[in-house]
Amino acid sequence: MSRYDSDKPIRDLVLATHNAGKVREIAELMAPYAVTVRSAGELGLPEPEETGRTFEENALIKAVASAIHSGRPALSDDSGLVVPALDGDPGIYSARWAGPDKDFDMAMGRVWETLRERGAEENAAAHFVCVLALCWPDGATETYEGRVDGHLTFPPRGGNGFGYDPMFIPDGHTQTFGEMDPEAKHAMSHRAIAFRKLVAHHFGGRA
Repeated sequence: MSRYDSDKPIRDLVLATHNAGKVREIAELMAPYAVTVRSAGELGLPEPEETGRTFEENALIKAVASAIHSGRPALSDDSGLVVPALDGDPGIYSARWAGPDKDFDMAMGRVWETLRERGAEENAAAHFVCVLALCWPDGATETYEGRVDGHLTFPPRGGNGFGYDPMFIPDGHTQTFGEMDPEAKHAMSHRAIAFRKLVAHHFGGRA
């Protein structure tokens, strides 16, 4: 049995990511709770190779690596944009579509151009998926999944959020995630849905 009781609230947490956008968004979601949050990048932890075939597998790879190297509970996020008309791409490869420079303007253009080539750009359905993986220093793990459905638009709109947010319009709304205030996005995003499940377990549902 680990000295970390996984049924108790988390007080010290490593965010297993080097992605500044994810660090900012998860830190904002954690803000209401008395949790000391540091990122893998801040701690100089290595980035493991994401060899999984699903969001869950990749999330677990990252969380386990950060927990082992830091000796602290580690939370990872693996998320991406799934476009059925593109056979599920970019999916788990969402970040890779942006290239080594993480150029998401290029990635959004690539998504739209590929849809155009297939004649599928009109009201192109899409959804975001997020899997949060929490790993304890003894190797015990938990996962929480969230999904939000919507459709794509082009050209991208709005400077908020990150990644593919400026081209994604959630169902029932007219603004893209990139146009929404962070508070509005946090109320409905795939990451927020997964996070609420984590909160229900570790913080007594105080989401």
